[in-house]
Amino acid sequence: MSLDGKVAIITGGSRGIGKAIAHSFCQAGAHIMICSRSANSINQTAETLVSQGYSALGIQADVSSKSDVEVLVEKTLSEFGQVDILINNAGITRDTLLMRMKDDDWETVIQTNLTGAAYCTRAVIRSMIRQKEGCIINISSIVGIVGNAGQANYAAAKAGMIGLTKSVAKEVANRGIRVNAIAPGFITTDMTAEFSEENRQKILDLIPMRSFGSVEDVAEVSKFLASSSAQYITGQVIQVDGGMGM
Repeated sequence: MSLDGKVAIITGGSRGIGKAIAHSFCQAGAHIMICSRSANSINQTAETLVSQGYSALGIQADVSSKSDVEVLVEKTLSEFGQVDILINNAGITRDTLLMRMKDDDWETVIQTNLTGAAYCTRAVIRSMIRQKEGCIINISSIVGIVGNAGQANYAAAKAGMIGLTKSVAKEVANRGIRVNAIAPGFITTDMTAEFSEENRQKILDLIPMRSFGSVEDVAEVSKFLASSSAQYITGQVIQVDGGMGM
């Protein structure tokens, strides 16, 4: 699957799933702009990709800030001349039971995970319409489909991303723009590495395939959806979860 010459913006691209998508897209021939709230981590990731011979730039940006998103898209357009692919991956967690959740914990997660995705989507749509083509992929979560105790804010945001995906897909399908979502299950990342052995086993018991996924599993589905192989797919949610959401 080739993305040769395509330009992709990947939010939350300095680590985990976002970093894996960035590497996969570079291998497929794309030019990428990655962003993160951390200047050090995003610059380090971009420099590593460039040292490997890939076309990559990094920028510090907080997707919960409309002005930061505008700068992100403007910088991408000025450097590469177009935006073909947007990966809305940036996200945070503030986990606790809803009855104990502070207003700020609710609002911050919704603002970053859901509103940030809306800001980024809105910012790229005009240029995609002018091109008469484009691809937007929202990284949701299986939690947005099945829920999870202690993550009401995160689940609500990820469920909202699915609604955003389907609504925008209907709005722009006739403009040549495809919008899809991926709902990862439990993926091996820095976060899951901190789980106790007891919690790991409880989670594995819920997964029919009895294993966690890898960031590469999500990256490969992202690459497929961004490629011409998926040219007739829009408004869909693909679960990469080992069967957890069946």
